[in-house]
Amino acid sequence: MVTVQEHDFNVSDLIERLHQKHAGQNGALLSFIGYVRDFNPDAPTETLFLEHYPGMCEREITDICEYAKQRWDILDYCVVHRVGELHLGEQIVFVGVCSIHRGDAFAAGEYIIDALKTRAPFWKRETLQSGEKFWVQQRDSDVTKTAQWEQQHD
Repeated sequence: MVTVQEHDFNVSDLIERLHQKHAGQNGALLSFIGYVRDFNPDAPTETLFLEHYPGMCEREITDICEYAKQRWDILDYCVVHRVGELHLGEQIVFVGVCSIHRGDAFAAGEYIIDALKTRAPFWKRETLQSGEKFWVQQRDSDVTKTAQWEQQHD
């Protein structure tokens, strides 16, 4: 399941749905929640506004997850990513992965979150408490990390 939405999500419900879908087969269920945080403690964040390319964004996230499913022995995945105006401390993204073995769940989950940061068409505009606004630039370290995942498989 891949969803891009404005409203918040309930982590417990998402985990329970993923767990019940594969009850009796799950050996591990990994969950990751990303939150709006201060990027620079000297200039506190007020909000983070996320834009996306509808349709294309969901397809890219699905492609990322399907790649993970082919590469690691995972039973299923769930990604919910929020867009719109988010405030400091709010949930941005949920990634859930269930697998027979924990190692596959950990590796697939880490790959998915790394690839989301570099491949999914999201744009982030940060507004500081001072009123200053700017577009958040992709970090070279994130690009390098995703490339390393993909090179390890080739």
